[in-house]
Amino acid sequence: MQSGWRIGSIFGIPLYIDPSWLIILAFFSFTNGINLQQDYPGWASGTAWLIGFCMAFLLFISVLLHELGHSLVARSQGIKVSSITLFLFGGMAAIDRESKTPGLSFQVAIAGPIVSFCLFISLTLVTMLFPMLSPLGVLVKSLAKINLVLALFNLIPGLPLDGGQILKAAVWKVTGDRLKAIHWAAKTGKLIGWLGIICGVVFSLWVSGLLWISLIGWFILRNANAYDQITSIQETLLELIAADAMTRDFRVIDADMTLAKFADDYLLNSNPTEVYFAASDGRYRGLVSVDDLRSIERSQWEIQTIHNIVKPLTEIPHLEENTALVDVINRLETDNLPRITVLSPAGAVAGLIDRGDIIRTLAQKLNVLIPEAQIKRIKEEGNYPPGLQIATLAQQAAESRSIDTI
Repeated sequence: MQSGWRIGSIFGIPLYIDPSWLIILAFFSFTNGINLQQDYPGWASGTAWLIGFCMAFLLFISVLLHELGHSLVARSQGIKVSSITLFLFGGMAAIDRESKTPGLSFQVAIAGPIVSFCLFISLTLVTMLFPMLSPLGVLVKSLAKINLVLALFNLIPGLPLDGGQILKAAVWKVTGDRLKAIHWAAKTGKLIGWLGIICGVVFSLWVSGLLWISLIGWFILRNANAYDQITSIQETLLELIAADAMTRDFRVIDADMTLAKFADDYLLNSNPTEVYFAASDGRYRGLVSVDDLRSIERSQWEIQTIHNIVKPLTEIPHLEENTALVDVINRLETDNLPRITVLSPAGAVAGLIDRGDIIRTLAQKLNVLIPEAQIKRIKEEGNYPPGLQIATLAQQAAESRSIDTI
């Protein structure tokens, strides 16, 4: 769910403001106002505060234009841009998927810095129209410098910065492996984040007010870690197949059994979510539908057998043991299934897979401890844990298999 307040849209892209943006806007306005009063004592107090506020506000307009650069290039590639959000650390464009090639990915990444450089050049030229020490001259000159810093800072080669996206595109081009490229750029981002944290703490011992560098370093480190973790999940999803995640949480019953005996022996004391398959003569006959049982008159239960309510395996959602796990997840989501049947090469029932099985398997592969009680809850509710966008990650991982390099 999108956080923040929607304030409109630009080029059809929803624009949001996070509450943290108001904090940083007030902070920058206050800091700018104080500095301008000291640097230009001839200005009226109100003028200094007004220009200080304008600097802070136009900074975020510059950030918005920077993110809009990314967004419009992404849209030109047929990629949906869900939103642009302004927040504490600047802005973020929510782009739904990866570009299809390293070259196209580079175009999206470089678009933001190019916009900022263009603003720097344009505003530098505009400063010639105003006296250097006039309020408007100072405002435009400062805004030009801000855009230059914005462009250069974002070119630092580490995720989540644009330079990290450019590094990712370069490694992707060389190796042909998009996920490996993200790992490289994320590791660089984590190194930059730690350097920012350490430098901010050390420098603040001599110069007050530089602790914010540590805050930016923490932001870079946090997001670089997120990129790395998400990529590890996608790599794991691509390595696994249905046979790795399936379980045998089902019962096999005699297809020649009467409906009455089935109800008495299994349904009265069983878990209502129990899954039953019928077999006879050494062969699976299909899935037993309890709902179909209820549709038959009870007077017929002593006469009719399980054969009358069996759904053949070919008519129920199923897939093969060697099906990639990302395809299993996508099938569950596309068809809105609680679970899916896995068949062996011989056409027998090999197992079942539901969302709880997927989470358990991922956790085991990634050495993450998830209590069995939580797995059981996922199975019962049929939903992945909040905040863990497994369906989206699986879709992106599946798309990455068909991405061609240029």
